[in-house]
Amino acid sequence: MIELHCVQVTYPGGVALQDLSLTVAAGQMLVLVGESGSGKTTTLKLVNRRVDPTSGTVLVDGRNVATVDAIALRRSVGTVFQRFGLFPHMTVAENVGLLPRLMGCSAADIHARVNTLLEMVGLAPQVFGDRFPAELSGGQQQRVGVARALAPRPRILLMDEPFGALDPVTREGLATQVRQLHVDLGLTTVLVTHDMTEALLMGDQVAVMHAGVLLQLGTPAQLLHAPSSDRVRALLETPRLQVERLGRLVSGAA
Repeated sequence: MIELHCVQVTYPGGVALQDLSLTVAAGQMLVLVGESGSGKTTTLKLVNRRVDPTSGTVLVDGRNVATVDAIALRRSVGTVFQRFGLFPHMTVAENVGLLPRLMGCSAADIHARVNTLLEMVGLAPQVFGDRFPAELSGGQQQRVGVARALAPRPRILLMDEPFGALDPVTREGLATQVRQLHVDLGLTTVLVTHDMTEALLMGDQVAVMHAGVLLQLGTPAQLLHAPSSDRVRALLETPRLQVERLGRLVSGAA
């Protein structure tokens, strides 16, 4: 569904991506993980042409994105941002129904789609549909953001640090819900995070990045059992140490 071939992205200040090649199969969730400045978000933005490669090729569903109208492409690819990105002057229902309205869907179809999606993300439409974003918690706002991204029925979902601004309990609940939506809707999803534990728990494939270079791409099990470098091994130490510390706490409490 998504293919990057020998992609380089160069900015005036330096190189953001170097010779990046990877493939995301239909129905997979790829998680891009790495520290700030590693190239994760730039990679994500290549998929919907918010960034164009300096060299190399980006294919989405077999088509070179350089030949596709950027606006049409973005409307066909759902995107969820870290800071919600909801329009404050629009109600929840209006935010979710915005893209279907711009795409010419009928009022009846939009109403049905909005209600279905709000139910899917755990927000009763009769309770939340007429509220404004400022009346919602952070977790509720991000659920609206997910529903809005899914409103045009995309086959691809891009998520840029979608849980970063949420408290741990809300973050865990929404991450579980997003993973289930990914499966239920048959989506191809690319998720950006700096949290290695989150990457291992959510991804079918995990791409570890550093300074614009792909260090390793593999399943969570492959990364855990055969890290390709000392840097990848160091990133994996955090979830290992967390498990060990938690195990000691649980044993002590027992």
